Amino acid sequence: MVEDLLQHLKEKLIADEKPLSFDEARELALLEEQYFLDLVSLSYKVTAKYKNKGVYLCSIISARTGACSENCSFCVQSAHNKTPISSHLMIDPQSLLKSAKETEGSGASEFCIVTSGKRPDKKIFRNVLDAVYLIRSNTNLSVGCSLGILTEEQARLLSKAGVNRYNHNLETSRSFFPYICTTHTYEDRLRTAYLVKENGMELCCGGIFGMGESLEQRLELAFELRELNPNLVPINFLNPRPGTTLAKRPLLTPFEAIKIIALFRLILPRSILICAGGREVVLRNLQPLAFLAGANALITGNYLTTPGRSSREDLQMIEDLELPVLDYD
Repeated sequence: MVEDLLQHLKEKLIADEKPLSFDEARELALLEEQYFLDLVSLSYKVTAKYKNKGVYLCSIISARTGACSENCSFCVQSAHNKTPISSHLMIDPQSLLKSAKETEGSGASEFCIVTSGKRPDKKIFRNVLDAVYLIRSNTNLSVGCSLGILTEEQARLLSKAGVNRYNHNLETSRSFFPYICTTHTYEDRLRTAYLVKENGMELCCGGIFGMGESLEQRLELAFELRELNPNLVPINFLNPRPGTTLAKRPLLTPFEAIKIIALFRLILPRSILICAGGREVVLRNLQPLAFLAGANALITGNYLTTPGRSSREDLQMIEDLELPVLDYD
């Protein structure tokens, strides 16, 4: 009986604080539509058990855009894809500081510097370090970075400069990764993720959903992330871009997207789940439901190459849900 399964898992996750097994997660993922709200209710209770009530806000900036050598099939910044985008060289540190101050004024407590490319060269890396120093000296923001694959020395220097969190998504499960990218490996991404943790930074690591992966591969990613134990898990939904290999992929339905959030909350009860790219086009008017299903953070404002929602709209949604805006520790 489904009711017995849900009651058993409620006791296991909340009362006994024991982790979900892969088979149990698969049973939940296969529940019929009539049990959708039961799944959301369970994930809501798990969020309340493990996380503070409220929403974390983060803003990102594309400090260097385009001309990436990698062939990630979802990305317009890849030189292998045929998407006309406005590329630009590395933004200077003073301009990054200006953007950070605007972010702080919008209510966000974290600012993440993102650069395109497989890995940062010496000039880009120096500019990032200079920007981190300026932002930490002139704002109260927590500073994050997403610069691609790192060397051990780069990870050490970022940590020393005061970078609190480093984003390096796995993108998808190990078994599906070769269908998404062939110019670097899943293991390459894992190595950087472990370097981040070894050097004292918090790890932000998640994936993109709707790229053609199976239900089992979505769960596979969640359990791979559980082993990695990131502090923050971005949940992105594919917003297919013209000129990319995945341009003709259909959007996930809102219910599919909400189910993904709920399942990830149940598998990763202690992580912050950040509702990120694609949420506006996939969830549409159901965005508030993401917070009932287990999301407790947002990337607010624009993304790297696509527009997002204004911070004003996001703050109004959070207020309507009677949730406080939280500060990153």
